[in-house]
Amino acid sequence: MLNKKKYNVDGDAGRKAQIQFADQKQEFNKRPTKIGRRSLSRSISQSSTDSYSSAASYTDSSDDETSPRDKQQKNSKGSSDFCVKNIKQAEFGRREIEIAEQEMPALMALRKRAQGEKPLAGAKIVGCTHITAQTAVLMETLGALGAQCRWAACNIYSTLNEVAAALAESGFPVFAWKGESEDDFWWCIDRCVNVEGWQPNMILDDGGDLTHWIYKKYPNMFKKIKGIVEESVTGVHRLYQLSKAGKLCVPAMNVNDSVTKQKFDNLYCCRESILDGLKRTTDMMFGGKQVVVCGYGEVGKGCCAALKAMGSIVYVTEIDPICALQACMDGFRLVKLNEVIRQVDIVITCTGNKNVVTREHLDRMKNSCIVCNMGHSNTEIDVASLRTPELTWERVRSQVDHVIWPDGKRIVLLAEGRLLNLSCSTVPTFVLSITATTQALALIELYNAPEGRYKQDVYLLPKKMDEYVASLHLPTFDAHLTELTDEQAKYLGLNKNGPFKPNYYRY
Repeated sequence: MLNKKKYNVDGDAGRKAQIQFADQKQEFNKRPTKIGRRSLSRSISQSSTDSYSSAASYTDSSDDETSPRDKQQKNSKGSSDFCVKNIKQAEFGRREIEIAEQEMPALMALRKRAQGEKPLAGAKIVGCTHITAQTAVLMETLGALGAQCRWAACNIYSTLNEVAAALAESGFPVFAWKGESEDDFWWCIDRCVNVEGWQPNMILDDGGDLTHWIYKKYPNMFKKIKGIVEESVTGVHRLYQLSKAGKLCVPAMNVNDSVTKQKFDNLYCCRESILDGLKRTTDMMFGGKQVVVCGYGEVGKGCCAALKAMGSIVYVTEIDPICALQACMDGFRLVKLNEVIRQVDIVITCTGNKNVVTREHLDRMKNSCIVCNMGHSNTEIDVASLRTPELTWERVRSQVDHVIWPDGKRIVLLAEGRLLNLSCSTVPTFVLSITATTQALALIELYNAPEGRYKQDVYLLPKKMDEYVASLHLPTFDAHLTELTDEQAKYLGLNKNGPFKPNYYRY
């Protein structure tokens, strides 16, 4: 079990921000991968890019097969500082962004409240996240708050080409398209970072690939970078490893473990999007199906709840006895994967770990078993072990592959083991509004913090900010908060305006 040390540092109005260090023995992940044409470097991480398939098979049939890197494109203002699939799709992307704005009330409120203040004036933010309509609303909000942004995608299959085109048309240097190769992935990140006359002073990352690229290729940039905001469990794990080794050069904000991210994005978002992703790719009926969910964290809880409600028989695997007990109390059977691998119809990973589903497990699965991943990292399923001469790969549809054994048995592999919901479907905009607002506030906090407030460590978002993010979303539901009386506040020892829970409180 991991030991955790907690320290306090000074914050605004006497608030205390909590730091958590996870004692880890491992260094930054250094897994070798294969690189295609025009390689910039050996790949540093497989977390988003380990791919052996043709990227072209994931593009729209209406698009030509020419790589965006080989196209000469300009937006209506004459700028060519971007690389997207087709700039002509910008109008369609703009409509999607406008729809997303209606479900992202907190970000729109931030734009309105900060029109005169510009709290990010002078900020130069380089970002590596999923590029969707919701991310576009975040990027344009950061721009409205005064920031300059350059952006790449953290996942080679989740980019919405029309949204990337709309952002490029609006003047954002965006380097991303759906179906990038591994080499394309790192090239896009490098184009965001390595540009003459522009150097980032803030990083917004999802998975740690951008941070790692700068750390390995351009370490001197950290002299001017004020902080890192990281939203995924994979990226946060890497930051804690750097902190443990004394190699973290700047303060970092762990957004993944903020209450608003954990409880809303990880739990409620996955509760809805797991069904959407499975239904779109397989057209399956869930009633009566046997499903094993590997991991019962917030993502696993959301997946299990959705599948149980649809009538599936759900098994859970866990390493943590606390999460395991929660699964048991919620009515799920706790098993080891090898105990049920021959009988289940669906295998879902959501641990953030590596080699959760191995070749041995894959060999023992029943015919037509569906295998997919809901964790950020694509290392949970050992997909590379399936790239052997005796197995046949058969493309069924976009993001769906049959892997066929010599005896005729086949499994259905979704998104080649990458994040199912963002690769194969979409996620609820309202939930992403909560996460995006948390990211924006974390950037504002780190960028404007006086020197010395944050050391070269990993911090959790102050509780007051979590509460503020939640409060911005309550009007959508016509919700009315009860206010403490002076007597009640005194009795509880609280400020009437919050924070209402101590940092150690578990929601």
